[in-house]
Amino acid sequence: MEIKYNDKLGKLPPYLFIEIDRKKKEAIERGADIISLGVGDPDMPTPEHIIKAGQDALAKPANHQYPFGSGMLSFRKAVAGWYKSRFNVDLNPENEVCALIGSKEGIGHIHLALINPGDVVLIPEPGYPVYNTGTIFTDGEPYFMPLLEKNGFLPDLDAIPSDILKRAKLIFVNYPNNPTAAVAPKEFYVKLVAFAKKNNIIVAHDSAYSEVYYDENEKPVSFLEIEGAKDVGVEFHSLSKTYNMTGWRLGWVCGNKEVVQAVAKVKDNYDSGVFQAVQEAGITALTSSQDCVEKIRKIYKERRDALCDGLNQIGWNVTKPKATFYVWAKIPKGYTSSQIVGKLLDECAIVCTPGNGLGKSGEGYVRFALTVDVPRIKEALNRISKIKW
Repeated sequence: MEIKYNDKLGKLPPYLFIEIDRKKKEAIERGADIISLGVGDPDMPTPEHIIKAGQDALAKPANHQYPFGSGMLSFRKAVAGWYKSRFNVDLNPENEVCALIGSKEGIGHIHLALINPGDVVLIPEPGYPVYNTGTIFTDGEPYFMPLLEKNGFLPDLDAIPSDILKRAKLIFVNYPNNPTAAVAPKEFYVKLVAFAKKNNIIVAHDSAYSEVYYDENEKPVSFLEIEGAKDVGVEFHSLSKTYNMTGWRLGWVCGNKEVVQAVAKVKDNYDSGVFQAVQEAGITALTSSQDCVEKIRKIYKERRDALCDGLNQIGWNVTKPKATFYVWAKIPKGYTSSQIVGKLLDECAIVCTPGNGLGKSGEGYVRFALTVDVPRIKEALNRISKIKW
């Protein structure tokens, strides 16, 4: 029998992180001692008090049925309370918050709620591949906004052609940024809100890394802090990176109630909601002491300093990130990003992500994820120092 795939699958680039995982497994099969700095999956466990809350919730029969809907009201209230405490943003848990099976699910499905064939989606590049995947699945037209060092890795909204703006329906932004680790100032969000209002474009802000920062005096801000932001868009958030809960699959979308409810309607037709035991664990995460988050940040800071200082001593040109657990490193001259990744894997058994795999503007960089401990980072640096460039 001949199986014919949907034409849209043929338009998709290979999902980068699956390809990286495949190459890593091949190297392991060859007996290599792999140091994986590729996929952004925290290596530290979920804090014990959150695990305990999830275990207790598993035993409740009420949590064994379909959860349905936008999430437990108690979870949505916890999200609203956290936003008020962290950002001084007021959210109505009744209609301005929707629980997600991880923020990736909502980011991928928002297109189904908003995009018709031919609508333009403004996408930062380099960037998270799912912004474009959802565009392809809905027959939208991607318009890529380069994130360049000269612009502080912020999109140049003024450079978008007028004919594109007339057809644009949705813009994705992501700060703190993956992969560049850039942090957007409040002034950028003020400009973004005005831009969205002027051009009737909905903003989707991916804020998954807002709690992975390294200076208490420079905490990342929320898009929703800006006056008028709720009129034009929503923010996606996740417990994955903040609390080491990537496998739990719990996040949310919040902000503009019409957009939030449109995403909720898509979810009603695609899945049956977020497992309530996981939501209960999320409530504990959001409403308990945040000391565990501070401990996680300190560990990432030690790793960041070890990797960046070490790479600079070797002769690389690396700027320490202010946020995220990524290091966006300029590569040695004379190589492409893909060549560097291949060289590090073949000669050092080190896995990292090629910048050009996340968008053509990422050429000249590789992304290191701070997802191994300091001794392993030092071992990686020792291996890299022996390479002849």
